[in-house]
Amino acid sequence: MKRAAPYGTWASPISAEIVAGGTGGVRLMDVALDGDTLFWIEVRPTEAARAVVMARDADGVSREVTPADFSARSRVHEYGGGAFAVHDGAVYFTNFSDQQIWRVDAGGGTPARITTRDAQRYADMLVDPHANRLIAVTEDHAGEGEPANRLVAIPLDGSGAEEVIAEGDDFYASPCLSPDGQRLAWLSWSHPNMPWDGTRLWLSEGAGPALVVAGGEGESIFQPAFAPDGTLHYVSDRSGWWNLYGETAGPLQPMAAEFGRPQWVFGMSTYGFLEDGTILCAWQAEGRWRLGRVADGALTPLGGAYSDVSALRVQGGRAAALLSRHDRPGEVASIDIRNGDTESIRTASDDALDPAGLSRAQAISFAAEDGGQAHAFFYPPANAAFEGPAGEAPPLIVKSHGGPTAATSDGFSLAIQFWTSRGFAVLDVNYGGSTGYGRAYRERLEGQWGVVDVADCTAGALHCVAKGLVDGERLAISGGSAGGYTTLSALTFRDVFKAGASHYGIGDLEALAQHTHKFEARYLDSLIGPWPARADLYRARSPIHHTDRLSCPAIFLQGLEDKVVPPEQSEAMVAALAAAGIPVAYVPFEGEQHGFRKSENIRRALEAELWFYGRVFAFTPADDIAPVDMR
Repeated sequence: MKRAAPYGTWASPISAEIVAGGTGGVRLMDVALDGDTLFWIEVRPTEAARAVVMARDADGVSREVTPADFSARSRVHEYGGGAFAVHDGAVYFTNFSDQQIWRVDAGGGTPARITTRDAQRYADMLVDPHANRLIAVTEDHAGEGEPANRLVAIPLDGSGAEEVIAEGDDFYASPCLSPDGQRLAWLSWSHPNMPWDGTRLWLSEGAGPALVVAGGEGESIFQPAFAPDGTLHYVSDRSGWWNLYGETAGPLQPMAAEFGRPQWVFGMSTYGFLEDGTILCAWQAEGRWRLGRVADGALTPLGGAYSDVSALRVQGGRAAALLSRHDRPGEVASIDIRNGDTESIRTASDDALDPAGLSRAQAISFAAEDGGQAHAFFYPPANAAFEGPAGEAPPLIVKSHGGPTAATSDGFSLAIQFWTSRGFAVLDVNYGGSTGYGRAYRERLEGQWGVVDVADCTAGALHCVAKGLVDGERLAISGGSAGGYTTLSALTFRDVFKAGASHYGIGDLEALAQHTHKFEARYLDSLIGPWPARADLYRARSPIHHTDRLSCPAIFLQGLEDKVVPPEQSEAMVAALAAAGIPVAYVPFEGEQHGFRKSENIRRALEAELWFYGRVFAFTPADDIAPVDMR
C-alpha cells in the first residue's frame, strides 16, 4: 500500500547518482558497421566524459577500441558529432584533446596520428578506399576572425598532404561516395542560413566540376547517400516535410512526416540501402518514430513505434541504430531487416528500475496564443511507495528544450523520472520552432524567439492547471542553453511561474550575437532579426535588461569553460537579481563546457535544483543534499 506524503518529499530509488551515470550508465552516440563488427561511441560521465569507441564482433563480445588516454569527440561547430569512421578493420577517430585524426586497429593497439595541422579540427570522416584517402570536414583556427571550413582529402599514409576538395562556403557536411568511387556528394551552406534553413547539395563526378543538384535558399537537404547502383538519394523539405528523394525522381514516399532531423551535429543518418537497393528508413510522425522499408514506391512499416531512432546504419544485409523507447533506457540495437525486430547490444543504463514506479508520458496538444496548436508530453508523478495527499495537486516543472530548433520526445529519461518519482509533474514542451511537425511549425519561431516559445510553455502550464493536473501556485520552468533563455524569458516577461532553473542559459541576446561561435554566429538573424540593425529587439527580449520585471527566485547552473554561452552571461543575471533583492542561486562548474558531462557535476546540478525547489516551495527533500548558496 502506498503511503501519502507531500509532493517533493518522496524517497526515490532514482538517485542523482544513477542519473549521472550510476553503475555503468553512459551516453550513447554514433553507430558504424564494418563487416561482422558493430561499433558505437559511449560517453562515460564517471571517466570525466571520455568518449570511447566500442566494438562488438559476431561472437557477441564487446571491447574498447580506443585506449584510456584518448577520447573520440570532435569540436567542429563546437557541437561535434561524426567523430569516427571505420573501414576494413581500421578505425579513424578525432581525438578530443588535440582535435587530430588518429588511426587504430579495430582489435585495439596504439593509435597513430595521421593529420599534422595542429590548428585544424576534423569531423564527418569518410574512407575512400579507391584513392587510399580519408575525406573529412575541417575547421581551421589558424587565422584571425572566423575559422575557415573546408572539405578535404587526407592521405591514409600519414603524409599529411591534404587536398582541398571544396571551400568558399561557410560550412560543409555529409560527404558521401558512390560504390565505385567515381561520384562524391556533400552539403554546404553559408551565413545567415542554418542547415535547416537552406543547404545546397553538390555532386562531383570523376574529374569534372562539382555542380549543385538540389537545395538552395528555403530548402533544407539532409543526408545525401548513394544506392548500390550509384544513384544519389537525399532528404529534402521542399514539400514542407523532410521526405526522401531520388536523383531523378520526386519524393519516393510523399508524407506529412519527417525523414530528416536538424543537423546540430555531424554524422546523422535516418536511412540506408540494402544490397538490392531497398531503403531501410526511419521517420517521425505525430511525435513517434517508426522503422520501414521503401521499395517500388511503397513504404512498408516494420516493428513498432519508437520514441526516437537515430544513427541508423545499413551495410549489406545488416542494420543497427540508436533506439529510444518510453519504458527503458536508450540502446544500441541490431535490427532484423526482415521484420524490424531488434536486439539490444548496449543500454545507456544498467540500473534496474521497478516499472511500477515509472511515469508514462502522455502526448498532449493545446491551444497556442497565436491560434494554432502546440505540443508537449505530460508526465504525472509516479512512485511505487508514495502518493500525494488527498485533494492536493502536484507541483509542475515545465521543461523547455534547447536548440531552439530541436525537439523532445517521450523517450525514457532518467532525468525526468528523477523528478516524477519525487512527486513532481513534468511538462516537456515542443513549442513552436520545434522539429518533427513540418517546416511551417518550425518557422513559427522565425523572428519570434522569446515570444512564441515562451507563450507555448506558458500556455502548456496553464492548460495543465485548467485540467486540474497540477498546482497553479507551484509552477516552475527549467531549461538548458536556448531552453535556458526561454526559461529566463518566461520568468521575466510572464507572471505564471513561481521559480525557474537556468542551465547554462542565455540572458543577454546582444552578448550572444557578438560573442558566440561561428556555427551560430548568424542563427539569431532568423530567430530575432539581423544584428545590429535590430538591436532594439535584442535588448527588448533580453532578460538581463528587464530584471525589474522579475519577481520570483531562480537558480543558475553554469559551466566555466562554456564557449557557446559564456559564464559572464549567467553571472551578470545573478548579479542583477541579487541587486534587485530577488533570491537567486549560482552554481558554477569547473572544467565544464556547454552541457555537463562529468558525473559529479551532473549529480550536483540535479541535487542543487531539487534543493532550490524545496526552499521555494517549502518542502524538505528526502535526499541528503549539500545546501546551495542563496543570495
